[in-house]
Amino acid sequence: MHSSNLLLEEPIRMASILEPSKPSFFPAMTKIIGTLGPKSRSVEIISSCLKAGMSVARFDFSWGDTEFHQEALENLKIAIKSSKKLCAVMLDTGGPELQVVNKAERPISLKADSLVVLTPDQSKEASSDLLPLNFGGLSAAVEKGDTIFIGQYLFTGNETTSVWLEVTKVDGEDVVCLIKNSATLAGPLYTIHVSQIRIDLPTLTEKDKEVISTWGVRNNIDFLSLSCTRHAEDVRHARDYLSKLGNLNQTQIFAKIENIEGITNFDEILQEADGIIFSRGNLGVDLPPEKVFLFQKVVLYKCNMAGKPAVVTRVVDSMTDNLRPTRAEATDVANAVLDGSDAILLGAETLRGLYPVQTISIVGKICAEAEKVYNQDLYFKKATKYIGEPMTHLESIASSAVRAAIKVKASVIICFTSSGRAARLIAKYRPTMPVLSVVIPRLKSNKIRWAFSGAFEARQSLIVRSLFPILADPRHPAESTNATNESVLKVALDHGKASGFIKSHDRVVVCQKVGDASVVKIIELED
Repeated sequence: MHSSNLLLEEPIRMASILEPSKPSFFPAMTKIIGTLGPKSRSVEIISSCLKAGMSVARFDFSWGDTEFHQEALENLKIAIKSSKKLCAVMLDTGGPELQVVNKAERPISLKADSLVVLTPDQSKEASSDLLPLNFGGLSAAVEKGDTIFIGQYLFTGNETTSVWLEVTKVDGEDVVCLIKNSATLAGPLYTIHVSQIRIDLPTLTEKDKEVISTWGVRNNIDFLSLSCTRHAEDVRHARDYLSKLGNLNQTQIFAKIENIEGITNFDEILQEADGIIFSRGNLGVDLPPEKVFLFQKVVLYKCNMAGKPAVVTRVVDSMTDNLRPTRAEATDVANAVLDGSDAILLGAETLRGLYPVQTISIVGKICAEAEKVYNQDLYFKKATKYIGEPMTHLESIASSAVRAAIKVKASVIICFTSSGRAARLIAKYRPTMPVLSVVIPRLKSNKIRWAFSGAFEARQSLIVRSLFPILADPRHPAESTNATNESVLKVALDHGKASGFIKSHDRVVVCQKVGDASVVKIIELED
């Protein structure tokens, strides 16, 4: 019953599978990103989402204006205070997205085996025979036989809300297509995806830049999800843009891989990005269905070995309208965890879904169960072999802390960090227990005023598997004496005891810096 990343101890009592999951302070070590939208923007719902396990709130700017998203963010701030749960903010760019413009907002019925014309003439009304686009270069990019998908969300053509088209003819600036499945398009905008064809539009559009420089700067976003990343240069360009926008030079960039170009240039993109979002909805269009799982495993493995967070999307689509996931979806979530995913991103499920809180809760429970049978020992050996010898000083300390924690069956690893790098390195080795990342603020200056760093670093660990941050008192310097280290450690231990994940007689592994030396120590708690 053993597989490469599944650990099951024999003999297995089948009755144990039927036992209810035990509640814990941490619903799961795998993180959950929830997209806030019409069904998940009230203070009450957001508070419930945070309590259910959401640690990152995603704001999708492919739809909605800044005022709409700002209202949701203000409600998020209230919910964070009332629930006492930390949450990071992710801005998801619209990117080079083609859209059908339906000004009348009337539902459009498309019948299989009929023809429909795609035109750049936006003065025309959308109908069953003609769909106006917001892009004038489609006719130059496609040819007979190419595949086009249209839907309110990028589905694969299986649902009645999205349609699969085949190009039959290019007529000047118009593209004539054969409709392959019957569907009804509802709403003002529908997304277009042209399978395996490059569309000549910038990855970071002028609209994206405007949103980032206004909404993003105002709200000090923690993560930028760079939609449709195709080249490493896309990430470099976005980072250069962020570097000119005050505090956003600390914002982490997650490259969203959505098409064949992103797959082809993946290794170079991974080097430049802070993390990867594996956008399975769009890739499910570009890739043959039988290849999607393989790319997922390759992406997650490479991200794990690089120590960069990997996020998987589109896992429980059916929960947009249903209270329970399908059996295949539940298994899919578990396999994403076993493959090494740091976080699960919920899109339509929370944005417009009927059960956002229940969805987060169920996904968290599935993740927690999968984590229990994750073969950490095998993964640890793979990771250390991949790094090779001699290890860097930090890699050696991080791997030693994890190995020690597992050997002594520690309940938690406590890591003191100022940049967050040490904690992320520990998490890279996939410990079986939570890592409490104690972020020590640093005093910094921009030559105009002094300020403490640390808040960004704390929130940015909320997307990394196993990491749970607390921000230390700024009066404790990053380069501290043994006395102040002990003081901060006491605060961390008291936090753990109060939260319920550290108990009397537990063993705790502590990774900290004392002077110029990095130290890993094991302590056993008294009554």
